[in-house]
Formats: sequence, structure tokens, C-alpha cells
Amino acid sequence: MSTFQAPKGTYDLIPPESAKYLAVREAIAAPLKNSGYGYIETPGFENVELFSRGVGESTDIVSKEMYAFETKGGTKLALRPEGTASVLRAALQANLHKLGNLPVKLWYSGSYYRYERPQKGRYRHFSQVGAEAIGTEDPALDAELIILADQAYRTLGLSQFRILLNSLGDKECRPVYRDALQGFLRGLELDEDTRRRVEINPLRVLDDKRAVVQKQLVGAPLLRDYLCDACKAYHEEVRELLTAAGVAYQDDEKLVRGLDYYTRTTFEFVHDGLGSQSAVGGGGRYDGLSEMIGGPALPSVGWALGVDRTVLALEAEGIELELPATTSVFAVPLGEEARRVLFGLVTELRRAGVATDFSYGGKGLKGAMKSANRSGARYALVAGERDLAEGVVQLKDMQSGEQSPVALDAVLDAVRERLA
Repeated sequence: MSTFQAPKGTYDLIPPESAKYLAVREAIAAPLKNSGYGYIETPGFENVELFSRGVGESTDIVSKEMYAFETKGGTKLALRPEGTASVLRAALQANLHKLGNLPVKLWYSGSYYRYERPQKGRYRHFSQVGAEAIGTEDPALDAELIILADQAYRTLGLSQFRILLNSLGDKECRPVYRDALQGFLRGLELDEDTRRRVEINPLRVLDDKRAVVQKQLVGAPLLRDYLCDACKAYHEEVRELLTAAGVAYQDDEKLVRGLDYYTRTTFEFVHDGLGSQSAVGGGGRYDGLSEMIGGPALPSVGWALGVDRTVLALEAEGIELELPATTSVFAVPLGEEARRVLFGLVTELRRAGVATDFSYGGKGLKGAMKSANRSGARYALVAGERDLAEGVVQLKDMQSGEQSPVALDAVLDAVRERLA
């Protein structure tokens, strides 16, 4: 055992379990690639101000959970706690919004970091796949993103998730609601941190999961009663588009997101099989974020889905993904000459796109065949001196045990034929 272990609250992805995570990422990305979203990758750390301005100073993410540090040159940086602010920063820096093709549609996949108490489904290092549509205000975009996430989850076989939907209003109607909510919250018995939140961003109190707080929120003013006509019409169109697409959702008047930049449409994907950490993903519209970080007005919408929690949701539903075989053919050489010949065949098969592995380390037949079995290969290529003298190798079916000679110059065709 090594002297070192993975840091608290983190994990290693190791075969064969890692294949499941790759499959989840690919399944979430597939509908995005098919809908005009291009891949973007941003640094794992950014200027602290990007998150404090965009995500919000009052959020737990910025005030308590962000990994921040100062470089030798005095620059204050932070490991990215979420993806939207970084993606928007990169799009602005590259002037993607000036190329005349709005919205700019981007998707990403990567690791994120938050310092919090580790528990199942909540880690200090976690993985997400996200999507952002930048530069256009259109209810169809909001609906599109929700539909694509729903499609990704259903492609994976998930069925026991719910989509919660709400509108947070805009700069016209939310201030009126904010005042009304603050007046209500100031009359409650809240701890000091929560009282501070009431003054900075009272909507965040609605997101407090503690029973002692939720009990007091009964009778709190609801944002739906304060929405302006424009926000009501916008939200109703999102709802109608989802209904027309056959995507079920639940209206949740108390739903808010944990980040300050959201406006209008907000949504969350929850899975009841995950206990307290039931959210598997979510997002919404963030029309003012670009201006918050020094850019022009760029109404935008996006989401992020947790890979870790999606895997937990699959396990909760007992879903086993059909994962592609990592090895189709395993080569077993018996002797030095066979080692050289089979290694050449292995290279040829790999170049032809056949997943092939090789018995390394000079193992005997018994040990090499054990390795072939462990690899999960469908076929084994076995050759010794006598086989080479006859110009053949033995192609063995690892399931039936049947074995037949194949000419050296016909191995690729024979393997392709059998795998097909």
C-alpha cells in the first residue's frame, strides 16, 4: 500500500468502474453534440473575482466552499467551483458573441472543487457535464436545454427523476418580491449567518434545507404572485413548449438555485432514490451574468448535470449500462519468434480499429490464458513455433473454447468477420 491516499472528500476512478463514468459523460454529451453545441474546455482555476462577482459573495460556494490561493506573483486564484462563469468568461475573451451567430452554444465536461463536509453524493472534487446557450433571450432555448437533459437521462435508462421548474423573475419584478420576502424573513427566528443572508440575498433562504428553517417558511410570499406580465408570459411559453414535447415537470414556487446570477427560468433535476443529496443537476437563465463580469448584455441559459450523482441514480434504479468491451482480441505468444510475429499482428489489428491486447512479460500458456480471460476478450490469438512453421496462428473463441488455424496474412479479415 502507498504511503499516500486520495485527499479527504475525493475519489479515484479505476477500471472497470471508470468505464461507467465515461459512458455517463458520453450519454449526456450526445444530444448536445446533435443540437449545435460545440465543445469548450477552460482552466481548472480562475481569478477569484470571476466567481465572487458572478456566483455571488453571499453564496456558500464563495464564502465557505471555494478553494482560493495566492500565487507567488500575488494573483488571487481559485479552483473552479462551477462551470458557467468560466465558460462565459472564455466566450467573452474569444469574442464568440461578435461572430454574428447567436446564440453561442457550448458544452463542457470537467472537474470542479468545493470545500464542504464530504458525504455520499457530495464530494470536494466532483465531475459535471454542462451546456450553455449564450447571447439570446428565447423561451425555446430554455425549453431546448431542459429537453436535452431529459433526453440524456432517459437514454441512460433513468425514469425515477423529476424536473422541478420555477421562474425567478427579472430586474423589473424581482426587487419588489425581494422587499416583501425580506420583510417576512426579518420576523423569523434565524441564526446569525441566515440573518446576514436575508439582507444580502433573501431568495437563498428559501433554498435552506434545514427543517428548523423550512418550518418557518410556511406562509412566505411566493415569487409567482410578484412576476411582471413579461416574466409570466415568458415562463408560460417555456411550460407550453415542455408540455408539447412530452416532457413532464413539476411547478415548484420555492425553487431557487444556489448561485446569485439566475433570472427567470430555473429548474432542477431530482432523484428520490438519493436521499438528502437528491439533486442530480440543474440550471436556468442568467441574463445579467455577462454584465456582472464586465461584458456586454448577453442573455443566456444553461445547466450542469452531476456525473457522480447520475451514477448513483443509475445504481438506485438498478440499471446496469451496456459498456463496450475494452478488449476484443488477446494475443498469446509462445516463444520469442511468436512474440515478434504476434506483436506485429497486434499492431495491425489496432490500426484497423480492433481493440487488442498482448501478453507481456513472457508468461507461459496457462498464465497468459488467465490474462486473456481477465481481459474480457472475445477471441485469443495463440501461436507457437509449430504454428509459425505452418504459417498460421490459432484463433480461439473464449466463450465456446473452439479453436481454428488462420493464415498469418488472413488474421485481420478473420477477426473482423467473427466480430461482425
